Amino acid sequence: MTRSTLILGGARSGKSSYGESLALASGLAPVYLATARAGDGEMRARIARHRERRAGQGWRLVEEPTELAAALRREATAGTVVLVDCLSMWLSNLLVAGCEPEPPAAALLEAIDSVEGQLLLVSSEVGLGVVPATSLGRRFRDRLGELHQEIARGAGTVVMMVAGLPLLVKQDGGSDA
Repeated sequence: MTRSTLILGGARSGKSSYGESLALASGLAPVYLATARAGDGEMRARIARHRERRAGQGWRLVEEPTELAAALRREATAGTVVLVDCLSMWLSNLLVAGCEPEPPAAALLEAIDSVEGQLLLVSSEVGLGVVPATSLGRRFRDRLGELHQEIARGAGTVVMMVAGLPLLVKQDGGSDA
């Protein structure tokens, strides 16, 4: 998984913009693998802002809210850099749909390990705040934290975004730091 970079951060921390800049600087063909669903007007506006920011920069857009492992196997080929934005939305989509996240998460980890392309995996760090009031919220927070740990163990690079600034957590190696 050393060809992968995990980019974590809170809301509006600059995660997506940073991932986009890394993808464009890579010199590889950039693929934007979006996991969000436009369920309401506010989310449609967020998606539109993301699209506008990437306009004219050579991105190929793939929208896949739940079948992320299959999309990675299909899209992350030699010569590409795939920006997944974002893992937290993907996990939320699974939970809201009533899917047990374990099989899809295992398939995702396997796909991350096996693809040829470079991966930039964006996700929200949600474990730094209050304990969620609902069991679904706590399950989401816990499973996302576990997924982050699993991905970070194998990732070549882990970055934490704070106030638009990238803080390097791990570089190279692919094993526990």
